[in-house]
Amino acid sequence: MGARRNKLLRYQQVMDEFNRHDCRYTPITVIWREFIYPKFHISRDTLYRILNTPIEEELEKTNTPHSAL
Repeated sequence: MGARRNKLLRYQQVMDEFNRHDCRYTPITVIWREFIYPKFHISRDTLYRILNTPIEEELEKTNTPHSAL
């Protein structure tokens, strides 16, 4: 669970950086090339995967306590 949570927190950082730039006027590929890749070193495919991940919902699932085994 810890690795999943850490991945989602990293996804959240990528989304925060992505949202700092106006994708209405700037293509996603340009945002990736100029801002995302130099900072996070992820591929465009990974960026698209992050954009399609419901990060907040998944983080809530990782924070809920599980029943005892």
